Amino acid sequence: MSNERLLSIIESFAKRRVLVVGDIIADEFIYGQVARVSREAPVLILKYDATEMVAGGGANAANNVAALGGRARLAGMVGADAEGRRLVSTLLPGVERTHIVRARQYRAPVKTRILAGGIHSAKQQVVRIDRDAEWPLSEEVSRVFASKLAVAVSGCDAVVLSDYGSGLVTPMLAGRIRAALARGSTPHHVPVLVDSRHRLLEYQDMTTCTPNESEVEESLGVHIDDDADSLERAGRAILRRTQSASVLVTRGSRGMSLFERKQTTVHIPIVGSSEVADVTGAGDTVIATVALALASGGSFEEAARLANHAGGLVVKKRGTATVSARELAEAISQSEG
Repeated sequence: MSNERLLSIIESFAKRRVLVVGDIIADEFIYGQVARVSREAPVLILKYDATEMVAGGGANAANNVAALGGRARLAGMVGADAEGRRLVSTLLPGVERTHIVRARQYRAPVKTRILAGGIHSAKQQVVRIDRDAEWPLSEEVSRVFASKLAVAVSGCDAVVLSDYGSGLVTPMLAGRIRAALARGSTPHHVPVLVDSRHRLLEYQDMTTCTPNESEVEESLGVHIDDDADSLERAGRAILRRTQSASVLVTRGSRGMSLFERKQTTVHIPIVGSSEVADVTGAGDTVIATVALALASGGSFEEAARLANHAGGLVVKKRGTATVSARELAEAISQSEG
């Protein structure tokens, strides 16, 4: 495939609307400078610099859709408190928020990362503190939420399901969405993509899923590492057991592997430098790019190659970050093709 073809797909992103249904997580970053070692214990004392909060989880996927030039529609749940409002305020202007439920007595989970470094050195993550919500949510909450999504799918060119384990996004909800799409008036096939942390195999008949290698290993109870045969068996097993049209396994510094029915596996090496600054939220960037590419008429391989470039760009940024359409287009233009 040519770079011109990939660039034409990127140009089409602006015409596509992607519905992201997912768990909204608050990613908090506390920055400090290393002052000295404490006399109380062998730990560092940090001089506080700043705190930053950004939207993570499904909200980060939606932000990536918007950053790439697409029109994002986010459906999820946040608290009805000040923290919930603050979290929603971190969404990019291109993210439609009409279908975000603000629920009393609910608090979005917060992942606090403390980063430290010297005045002239890059900040490194020291520790992460997770403040979980009351997950999993009851099945009733998911059923009520699912019943309200028929309107949300209207006019969408792709649907992303971002399941971080809250119980809000479920295989039942996925079935409701497929049924709503079938009843809709959209003249073309609408791809449905799944990113599930802990129950990938329960989602059936999706267009594609984008697990990382560790999620594949957890799902199947196998160990892959550098074993090409193990990877091939695992990818084919995920493809068969989920009945998906394709499976894109992200492998960090080893790139990506694309599995399709009745097609030879495509292994895509990492692009650019293998030096990684931060992998936080990289999977959200990947699935957002794949969704936009498929919605724009790209093949699974074209979508995977674009996502590989986008993922390679975002891991060079610190924190929960996004990639713009311009950045992605420049990366494609500078690559061999």
